[in-house]
Amino acid sequence: MAAYYNEHDERAAAWLRELITAGVIADGEVDQRSIADVRPDDLRGFVQCHFFAGIGGWSYALRLSEWPDDREAWSGSCPCQKHSSATRGRAVARDWAPEFCDLIEACRPRVVFGEQVATADAWLDGICDRLETVDYTIISAVLPAYSAGFDHARERIYFACDTNRKSESGGAFNGEVARMPRPRCHSGDVVPTYGVPGDMALMRAFGNAIVPQLAAEFIKSYCDVRGLRQ
Repeated sequence: MAAYYNEHDERAAAWLRELITAGVIADGEVDQRSIADVRPDDLRGFVQCHFFAGIGGWSYALRLSEWPDDREAWSGSCPCQKHSSATRGRAVARDWAPEFCDLIEACRPRVVFGEQVATADAWLDGICDRLETVDYTIISAVLPAYSAGFDHARERIYFACDTNRKSESGGAFNGEVARMPRPRCHSGDVVPTYGVPGDMALMRAFGNAIVPQLAAEFIKSYCDVRGLRQ
């Protein structure tokens, strides 16, 4: 199978399976175990691996950017409650970034895409400090949703980690991102009809999901800088 999806939430995992069946995201296998229980050998044979997969936003974004299903890529949007103002001091989920980095170090994927709330600079610094020691280059940009035409900000840090050591500087990448379109428009009705209750979509899935169209623009900019698009 092309893709591996790791998602602990039962309802989100069910949604992933429906999206796979419908052909909306890359064909693959959904694993509901905690990332703490995933071992490198479990990932052998998969071209793409999506952790904290949610409702498949990164797989969909890769397709929107014309990234082939059979081209290697990992993704992970670690739980952001610790860094989010929405928690307002309440108990939050633990940071699973160390486990995510463990798997990256063990399996050495060529590129890893990720996303986090815009206020998580220190968190991303920790990712950089760890992965740079094993020869990954990290490039990032803080992007609002209206960069992809949506009528809200939802600023997030988007980042890519890869093993391309030919270009240490993020200057070319930042210039590419700066040329992204930034019109504002109404986002419209985004609740898909894949058998998932609307209240779950609004309260759980969409609350934690990336904006695939924005992630796709980030991926396109990454591909242009790395010479991956014809």
